[in-house]
Amino acid sequence: MNTIDDKPLALASLKGKPLIVNFWARWCGPCRKEIPDLAEMHEKYKAKGLAIIGIAVEDEANRDNVREFAKAYDMSYTLLIGGIQKSVELMRVTGNPKSGLPFTILIDRSGKIVASKLGAMNKTDMEAAIGKIL
Repeated sequence: MNTIDDKPLALASLKGKPLIVNFWARWCGPCRKEIPDLAEMHEKYKAKGLAIIGIAVEDEANRDNVREFAKAYDMSYTLLIGGIQKSVELMRVTGNPKSGLPFTILIDRSGKIVASKLGAMNKTDMEAAIGKIL
């Protein structure tokens, strides 16, 4: 998967970091609702090593639209475009068999998935989840 700027993400750069991986789409209402909170958590916890990765469940042909959406929503964290098929498969193997959105996975510093959530998270949920992986 490449970033929204069509650059590869070096997975080695994420090793040893606590991660929040959030699957989302522009057309998903609950995704739109939680995006500002994810951006706020990114700013609040990036100095402590937290990395937030947003995976857009979109075709790569929509890259420009995703980039414009990300700018409009001040999505300051790392964004990837997974392509629909790759994203759906990744969601299935990480605990979301129905591929519903939004879907968030929490990964600790050792690379272990410690929690996942199908549906939007509010700030309280995010703070509690981040506390488990920092």
